[in-house]
Amino acid sequence: MKSYSNASGIHIVASGAHAVAGATPSLATHTEHAQPDEGVSDAARVLVAEADPVSGSSSTVWDSGLERYRPGALPQLRYAGPPLRSLTRYEWRVEATVGGQVVTADASFVTGLAGEADWLGARWIGGDARADSARHLDQDRPSTRDLARSGRLAAPLLRREFSLSAEPVSAILVVAAGGYARATMNGRPVCDDVLSPGFTDYDRRVQYVATEVTALLHEGDNAIGLELGRGFYGMTNPNTWSWHKAPWHDEPCVRALLRIRLATGDTLDLVTDQTWLTTGGPTVLDDLYGGEIYDARRERPGFDRPGHDASDWSPAAPADGPRGTLQAQTQQPIRVTETLPAAAVTEPRPGVFVIAFPRVIAGWVRITVRGRAGDRIELRYGEQLTADGTPNIDDEKGYFSDGFQTDVVTLAGGTESWESRFSYKGFQFVQVTGWPGGAPEPGDIEARVVHTDAAETSTFEASEARLARIHRIVVDTMLNNLHGLPTDTPKFEKNGWTGDGLVGADMFLTDLDSRVLLEKWVDDIADTRPDGGAPALIAPNAGFFGVGTRAPVWHAAYLLVPWDLYRHTGSTAVLERHFEGMADYLRFELGRSPGGIADTILGDWVSPETDPGGGNAPEDSRVPATAYLFRMLDVLAQAAVVLDRPADARSWRSEAERVRAAFVRTFVDADGGVVRGENDDGYRQTHNALTLAFGILTDNDLAERVAARLAAEVRGRGYRLDTGALGTKYLLPVLSDWGHTETAFAVAMQTDFPSWGHWLANGATSAWEHWKLESRSRGHYFLGTIDDWLTGWVAGLRPGGPGWREIIVAPALTDSLEHASASVETPYGRASVSWRRLAGALTMEVEVPVGATALVTVPGLGAQRVGAGSWTF
Repeated sequence: MKSYSNASGIHIVASGAHAVAGATPSLATHTEHAQPDEGVSDAARVLVAEADPVSGSSSTVWDSGLERYRPGALPQLRYAGPPLRSLTRYEWRVEATVGGQVVTADASFVTGLAGEADWLGARWIGGDARADSARHLDQDRPSTRDLARSGRLAAPLLRREFSLSAEPVSAILVVAAGGYARATMNGRPVCDDVLSPGFTDYDRRVQYVATEVTALLHEGDNAIGLELGRGFYGMTNPNTWSWHKAPWHDEPCVRALLRIRLATGDTLDLVTDQTWLTTGGPTVLDDLYGGEIYDARRERPGFDRPGHDASDWSPAAPADGPRGTLQAQTQQPIRVTETLPAAAVTEPRPGVFVIAFPRVIAGWVRITVRGRAGDRIELRYGEQLTADGTPNIDDEKGYFSDGFQTDVVTLAGGTESWESRFSYKGFQFVQVTGWPGGAPEPGDIEARVVHTDAAETSTFEASEARLARIHRIVVDTMLNNLHGLPTDTPKFEKNGWTGDGLVGADMFLTDLDSRVLLEKWVDDIADTRPDGGAPALIAPNAGFFGVGTRAPVWHAAYLLVPWDLYRHTGSTAVLERHFEGMADYLRFELGRSPGGIADTILGDWVSPETDPGGGNAPEDSRVPATAYLFRMLDVLAQAAVVLDRPADARSWRSEAERVRAAFVRTFVDADGGVVRGENDDGYRQTHNALTLAFGILTDNDLAERVAARLAAEVRGRGYRLDTGALGTKYLLPVLSDWGHTETAFAVAMQTDFPSWGHWLANGATSAWEHWKLESRSRGHYFLGTIDDWLTGWVAGLRPGGPGWREIIVAPALTDSLEHASASVETPYGRASVSWRRLAGALTMEVEVPVGATALVTVPGLGAQRVGAGSWTF
């Protein structure tokens, strides 16, 4: 990304892609620090040029011509020129007139591979064909850990040497994998990505990554090395979600193309085929859930350098490879984003050491140790401590048959350093046994924080430190659950549960640069419904778990996440791509919802009364199911309007009104001002919060009575919530919207069970799976959706129009809070609000980016619409 300013202080930002661009890339721009002249139309011209790495020059391939836009509203522009060449760097420039000033900006992108022909005959290859295959596990064969000790399941190493007759001026390596592929050249990693490429349904789509590697090559002899990991492609550990028997399941494999341009103008293409050599590597077992077994004595030092003795290596074996369509990975890569030092080292039992780190993370540890050849160290990871001071490392629900969150490292002798390559764990504590020479020093073991490298895009502060602390642990928990898709716990499941992503999408899009990742995940959800029915409960999916269920609350992610993407980004691309699929699913759901009343096997999950291991709230599951059915129909009708499909809009609006009427008729007690179902265990906050949040009640007086009753019930419980994952997202915003902010604030500040403050009072550094202290997982974000309220209502900053084109600035003020502030990086630039109460006076500062307007509600002054700039009220 590059930006340029002119003398007036205005500047425009041009953004390249996260990874390689497709054939018709979107070219993103926004302007900053400009005060638009409402009487002058803005204009922009885009130039795209192909860069020649040999001459250093470039030639224009597309000129958009001058186009005029609403003042400040430079859009995302889609390339409309001739077809772009594969594996080629293109530079693009936007020349814009903004607020009467001329500004320019430059960025660049690299194209991917347009089709099969561009792979130039590269084949899928894997390890030695003589190696033991774990393809077909059964109860009669030895455990995978027993097989691993023989080296028969070792992660394959692959290598190829080649010579360059001149200096390289451009080199791009493209790697697709069944599982993971770690690439090195001439002894150096090609990039800092880990757990790459991204994970999909390998029968539908297979991601590849392209990396510029020019700096790693030189004239003369060179070598490339690859190490393959199993990931979700070749998992050997039998598990509840059946990844070990997925229809694509096979040994890890790779397909690669290295394109090199030389200073002479010549091009060299190196592809994977049977001229590559392979052997088993030092990682004798890798399992995303179970951990890794590593034997340093099996290392092949220098295997990725020219001249390595490969006399005992074998030709690479041809592989069938994944059946899915190859696609460029566009979501950000997974990386090691932070290294944390140990906070403490204890020895609860002789020879058993526990390393504590500052907070719960997703990732692994890096050890530095000196020992003898054959010394064996075991590392077991846990999120919390048991009564005896050791980590809780139990697989409590029996999800896995063969290992859980455990690394075993055998030393080669001397001083060595090691860290995981193909698995990650959820943990704050690591139990260490077998450490040579006594106790490890704090500096010997470091925690490596690993997740999708998504930048934080928001800030939040408040005069009550507890609120700011809640925001921090929620954001950390979201990051712990970003690994190419939104997951539900880095310790236990690592799955893309649709209900979790459903309630978390707003937070992800506000707090993190997660747009492209969520767009990819919507495609994953669509891949789980090949028969046109309901999506599966987790996406991607192996085809066994959570398939063919009746859970419209969870299935709603297929419609509501695309709608959230539209609300936050302004892009209709995902709505357009999936509209027909969403409509097909809703027709299916209506067909099994007699009289417009739906039901679900998953309702308001983990309300306070439920078992710490999980469970539905004790209430009529038809109420949230029907509320979400209405919400989906309402959203699809709105999407049809956005996409200019008037007939569809009328049809889906009619269905929404039919379900609304059925809901009100069946569940709303107008006289009592309450929403209730059959056999509810008392008053249910979630029933009433969902009804108000989704706008089901058209009678405003009735809605006001329902909101007043909800507030009274909350106060009657001592300002405690009674909600699970569904109701928690909406409870506080609904209370604030209907004039009960003091009640909402009291709930947020609560420290007794159940509350976020109760977590903090008991040492929480992350959001938990349950309100109870016995919560199985300390790595779930779905009860942390209070963050929507913190940014959008406490500070008062939230989107009012698609893509934040209109911004709502409306703090829900309370006598109990003196100050709050928030900022969000919107598609138009940074928006912010900061309000402060001092000596009976309120001061509010608002920043609106160029291209957006804000509807600012100031107590005592009403609502005012303002344009771009900095405003003080």
